[in-house]
Amino acid sequence: MNKDQKVRVGISIGDLNGIGAEVVIKTFSEVMMFDFCTPIIFASAKTLSYIKKSLSLQAEFHGIDAFAKALDNKINVYNLWKEPVEIKWGEATETAGDYALKSFVEATKALKNGDIDVLVTAPINKANIQKEDFAFPGHTDYLAQELEGDAMMLMITDTLKVGLLTDHVPVKDVASEITPEVIVKKVNTLYNALKQDFGVDRPKIALLGINPHVGDNGVIGDDDDKVLIPTLEKMRANGQLVYGPYAADSFFGSGNYKNFDAILAAYHDQGLIPFKTLSFGKGVNYTAGLDKIRTSPDHGTAYEIAGKGVADEGSFREAVFSAVKIYNKRKEYQEITKDVLKVSPRRAGRERSGRPPAKR
Repeated sequence: MNKDQKVRVGISIGDLNGIGAEVVIKTFSEVMMFDFCTPIIFASAKTLSYIKKSLSLQAEFHGIDAFAKALDNKINVYNLWKEPVEIKWGEATETAGDYALKSFVEATKALKNGDIDVLVTAPINKANIQKEDFAFPGHTDYLAQELEGDAMMLMITDTLKVGLLTDHVPVKDVASEITPEVIVKKVNTLYNALKQDFGVDRPKIALLGINPHVGDNGVIGDDDDKVLIPTLEKMRANGQLVYGPYAADSFFGSGNYKNFDAILAAYHDQGLIPFKTLSFGKGVNYTAGLDKIRTSPDHGTAYEIAGKGVADEGSFREAVFSAVKIYNKRKEYQEITKDVLKVSPRRAGRERSGRPPAKR
């Protein structure tokens, strides 16, 4: 991408029976969105036009069949299908799952190939998207397979970032999934993301305990004493600013989270319940640790309000903003660090001549 080209934001449309298409259309109905990005929606202009009309929304779509035809200042729609699709608002149908999967898979392919710069995913239904060749609990797991790096779900706002040691894992399996190797890998993934994607020079990270009250010295389980605490001690001895484990029940209510650049929760609900309580509608789900950038809103398909035209696009808009900001921040970081090991011209001259530089 040249300097003057806007960031190309690819968008997978999600479940057509949910609020995904609505929040996408509402987001790009705002003209100012085109000031810093060029959207490319993976769907069908015909289907989106039908949804727009059904919900009395204002938008114009530019249908394309090749990425080179995408235009700035337009809502580009990369047409993946031509046939009409029956929309059944609020219903989890197999048809909606098929089109959600088609959109997501094609958008991921475009991300891998560099046809888009970042990917923002509208919400899917994890049940109706399952197929023989797509048996993944969600977006993150599929992206982890298709892209390079160690994927980690990271919920973000400007002031709060919460990652997970385990994500879509049954609660009964959480403790056995958390090993010293997993802790080290997740901490390092988060540490690197904070540096390159958010500009934090020396990240300070807090970990929450696995058991209530961090196990109360073994009374409520010994996972924290045997696994978490020794691993964190070793990491601190190596100079990493990793603290905890902290009792999860009071960590957020006390405001202690404000003392850290990011928090790692042991499992899904332990991290996402407080995050969404503090940030719902403004939060963004970011897949950290990969070589490509993907974000999504912090809500699901919201079937209960689908088709009513009342969905709030705030979180989806934040997901677009975040994807673009992270893309630019990562480029800046790569520029700054790529020449770190190169010898300065002055030193190079001295080494070529075999003499120290002349004194001034």
